[in-house]
Amino acid sequence: MQLSVWTYEGPPHVGAMRVATAMRGVHYLLHAPQGDTYADLLFTMIERRNARPPVTYTTFQARDLGKDTADLFQRAARDAYARFDPQVMLVGSSCTAELIQDDPAGMAEAMRLPCPVVPLELPSYSRKENWGAGETFYQIVRHLADRSILPGTGRGTAGGGGGAQGPKRPLVNILGPAALGFRHRDDVREVRGILDRLGIEVNCVAPLGASPADIARIGAADFNIVLYPEIGDSAARWLEREFEQPRTKTVPIGVGATRDFIAEVAALAGVDAAPALEDRESRMPWWSRSVDSTYLTGKRVFVFGDATHAVAAARVAKEELGFEVVGLGCYNREFAREVRDAAKLYGVEPLITDDHLEVEDAIAAAAPELVLGTQMERHIAKRQGVPCAVISAPVHVQDFPARHSPQMGFEGANVLFDTWVHPLVMGLEEHLLTMFREDFEFSDDAGASHLAAHSPSRHAELVSASSAPTAPAIQEEDWTPEQVRGDDEDTLWTAEAEAELKKIPFFVRGKARRNTESFAAEQGRAAIDLETLYDAKAHYAR
Repeated sequence: MQLSVWTYEGPPHVGAMRVATAMRGVHYLLHAPQGDTYADLLFTMIERRNARPPVTYTTFQARDLGKDTADLFQRAARDAYARFDPQVMLVGSSCTAELIQDDPAGMAEAMRLPCPVVPLELPSYSRKENWGAGETFYQIVRHLADRSILPGTGRGTAGGGGGAQGPKRPLVNILGPAALGFRHRDDVREVRGILDRLGIEVNCVAPLGASPADIARIGAADFNIVLYPEIGDSAARWLEREFEQPRTKTVPIGVGATRDFIAEVAALAGVDAAPALEDRESRMPWWSRSVDSTYLTGKRVFVFGDATHAVAAARVAKEELGFEVVGLGCYNREFAREVRDAAKLYGVEPLITDDHLEVEDAIAAAAPELVLGTQMERHIAKRQGVPCAVISAPVHVQDFPARHSPQMGFEGANVLFDTWVHPLVMGLEEHLLTMFREDFEFSDDAGASHLAAHSPSRHAELVSASSAPTAPAIQEEDWTPEQVRGDDEDTLWTAEAEAELKKIPFFVRGKARRNTESFAAEQGRAAIDLETLYDAKAHYAR
């Protein structure tokens, strides 16, 4: 029934498609009916790929169920190999095909195809997309890694050529980035830049852009960098056992985590971390030290997404921006422990669920001022009138920008700054009202500012010099229904409405007054009270 609404993750065979589509020379034969082929659109439309994913479906129909579906599978396998000539073929079943209990792995093995075949056993009714991607990548590494290639072999030199040109450079694998990943391509670019400054050579990036030959020599690296544990951690753990390759534990999202990541990588590689720690580009520390940041200190933020991005976002929000984390959760239960540990740091109850309605209730109860989440939370926040920034898949096409827009590294911290802070500072009227409503600098009683000619006090002086004396200002606690004259001589404002108007920052107050008076005239309302003010606001908001 959950499929009738919206899910955070698809079935595990979609995760397998993400890995196959990310790689070169790999083809995925999926035993599935025609209705399970919808995932193609995710890659061609959302990720803007120029070609369809390398997937062949058997596309059996109801009438085929009374016949030999094994023959249908084998025919599809032969056709796929003849047409695409893959270096490796993945075989597996979709959730629907799982019900008829065919054995794609056994059938493919009996065929003795000319290329290696990696069988996938993906339990569709107990596991989901991220697990399926991680399991697929693990099986590919396990089947294709050449055990005769050991760490340190095939390593380059500092001079780039070999021999006596210089000391051998450390080799590293970058594991986890895949197709349909949230900013994965941009993140890899940033991490490569960090490694280059450290003098570390990249042996393989996988699965994104990797070929079977790249996977075969994966054991040559000295250690592994796991950027996205949901996809890369299982393979990294196996490589740690089989090839004694250490793996990183830190995901470089945010300035603090990026520095921790650089220190961890430098320690594993045995190099000096200083060249990569010289950060001259990040604006996040500048903001945190600036007086402007005080406007947002203590902002209540609710964080939800995949575990990797949610935990990292909570740390950035709390430690680097001074926000208060009022909610933290993830939808992938395999990493619930990491989220629970992080939630303890912020004194909140962890939310581990894949039910977006439960997330919506939690957001409403927490009453945050900013939501950091997925495309799902974007819609939830919109309904609740709360600003939202997307930090994690599932996402829509707008979260695959044409520009370079990483989440990791120092430049990634700049992207987080733009995405999270700017909407709060320069956002809609609601945010301005919240930010400046009680600020002494923008009240009508404030003295002259650097904009002296246009300051509230100067404006009051000019008005008093050119008009008849008016009655003393009515204090907020002494509101009465008496009417006061507006800018339009024919328009009357109640004292209560006038007092509410004065809470609007002076730089937008004039427009608010004019709009309200125009609305009142159009509606034939002789006096402007609070109801008219709010009705005008709603009218122009449309």
